[in-house]
Amino acid sequence: MNKTKTGPLILQGRPLQWQSRGRSAGSRRFRAMRLLLLALLSLALPAAAADRLNLLFLTTDDMSCDSVGAWGCKLADTTPNLDRLAARALRFNHAFVQVGNCMPSRNVMGSGRYPHNNRVEGFYQIKDPDYPVLADLMKAGGWFTGIRGKVPHATPYSPYPGWDAVLDTLPDGRTAHIKDPKSYHASVQDGVARAKEAGKPFFLNINISDPHKPFYNEKGKGDPHVPSRVFTADEVPVPGFLFDDPEVRAELALYYSSVRRGDDCVGEVLRALEEAGELERTVILFLSDHGMPLPFAKTQLYYHSTRTPMMVVWPGVTRPGAVDDEHLVSAVDLLPTLLDIFGLPHPDGMDGRSFAPVLRGEKQDGRDYVVTEYNENSGANRSPMRSIVTKEHAYLFNPWSNGQRVMSTATQGTATYRRMKALAKTDPQIAARLDLIDHRVPEELYHYAYDPDALSNLFGKPEVSEVQARLVGALEEWMVRTRDPLLDVFRQRHDPAVREAFMKQVQAEADIRGRKGKGKAPAKAMPGARKAKAAAGQPPALPGGDVVLELQSPDKVNRGGELIVSLHHRLPESLGPQKLHVTLKDAAGGRLERQVLDVRGEGTAKVTFRLPADDPGKSVSLAAFLGEEFPKNLKHVQSGPVAVE
Repeated sequence: MNKTKTGPLILQGRPLQWQSRGRSAGSRRFRAMRLLLLALLSLALPAAAADRLNLLFLTTDDMSCDSVGAWGCKLADTTPNLDRLAARALRFNHAFVQVGNCMPSRNVMGSGRYPHNNRVEGFYQIKDPDYPVLADLMKAGGWFTGIRGKVPHATPYSPYPGWDAVLDTLPDGRTAHIKDPKSYHASVQDGVARAKEAGKPFFLNINISDPHKPFYNEKGKGDPHVPSRVFTADEVPVPGFLFDDPEVRAELALYYSSVRRGDDCVGEVLRALEEAGELERTVILFLSDHGMPLPFAKTQLYYHSTRTPMMVVWPGVTRPGAVDDEHLVSAVDLLPTLLDIFGLPHPDGMDGRSFAPVLRGEKQDGRDYVVTEYNENSGANRSPMRSIVTKEHAYLFNPWSNGQRVMSTATQGTATYRRMKALAKTDPQIAARLDLIDHRVPEELYHYAYDPDALSNLFGKPEVSEVQARLVGALEEWMVRTRDPLLDVFRQRHDPAVREAFMKQVQAEADIRGRKGKGKAPAKAMPGARKAKAAAGQPPALPGGDVVLELQSPDKVNRGGELIVSLHHRLPESLGPQKLHVTLKDAAGGRLERQVLDVRGEGTAKVTFRLPADDPGKSVSLAAFLGEEFPKNLKHVQSGPVAVE
């Protein structure tokens, strides 16, 4: 029987407040409030850890909702473990994440705030958040907190004090491979054991890497982490927003095989919980951070970009195998919902609303739409968008679209996008789709109930004028309520000059931020030497000497030919081996290909790229960084344009 409390903790007649009046002293206030919350919560918690449920917050990376069997996947046997979990859970047919890319999406989940309010709009760190996140609140409430995977992307900055343990290192000292299912079993075992040793229930945030690229055996050179089933190109379904083509099918086969490997990881996580005797005592929340990493899904706000396979197991409360087909819920609601499940106080300032009553089988008013938003990609290219989604329709606003600006997305380096560019030369239909994904239009409206693939833009058509007016009005009300900085440009959206002025402003702000902190938000206060280095785009000095990374590339290259880049590196021996990520980009800054090498110490690495023969661009460029992930890179460099002849 569930003995946890189900409402916000009331102290002296009010919910606990956690919101600073300003950001100038945000870091100090944040630490002080964390300590205060811990002290207050300790007075209200159940006496024994055994009386409290655990929490498993489980995610996959870049997995579309309709890739899961329980959500109607057209390819059989993609997700047997998730399907078994769905049979124990309450699953939602109308659940959405807020954002179509990783770090902003995950920070909405943890903060209960939209990106324009939690300030994590792209892939940079916020060192002085004036709000708590889930890790803080669970830790303060008495739970042991552990995380595996996506560590720099799960919180406003990293390393983050809310985690008692980062489980990326296995108990035997090896670094866990993000694509290895067995390693997730070991990580969960380790987290459960540490919680028991601490005498606490656990909160484990386990973030599975698949089906994020690189896909299983993507380069055809062999992959030691073989899925329990590998799908072939002739058996996979082609999403309606793409097109049937052998090269597209080949990439989809790799994607679906990676979906299956991600499901293998889910099976290992659940097996570890069952072996520990904790499966029936654990609240399980599962979802994907956004849709598949292919055009018209990832880094967009379409139906298949943000719809997520969300399901919840709340022991003794949710009904096994239940399906909610009525309420629209979203990632911004997760934090208040979890706080209600565990009887923890609600910090002030959250945008989300608890759907705990829905989990209990009750109806909840005011859940007839959700709003999603996008701001920028990992290269700090601003492409702000907003979308309001109902069960029937969606309206999208794209102020960046001017008919010439090309949106830089995470899917431009895919084989599918390159094939689209090649076929567009002779196929008018594919040319129109390419034009849309590259340039978009300022306003879109789709009838998702009949057109979930968003193939027919109905904006401006007389037959949808009433629906259009209703959605536009509701979106404006939401912008006012959430203090959205796009409000003014939205109200003047029909003036191209206003849209262009807005875009110049926000892109300039992103460029300044990138120059000051290598894509990170500038720190409030930094000691003299460290501040000077950060302002110059240099990393702080490391033990054993500074990190050096120098890139040399040719001035020009032949179309369809080889481009050889040399990268001289010097790293302190104390850092050991590091990943060197080298990316070839097209003229618009979109990724064409990325190669990852292992380097250490001092030396020169050579990387060879073969340029697509069908790429019409007049130039390419190169970028490289050292480290596991860009937000925590040790050093990054980029070339100027390389002419393509």
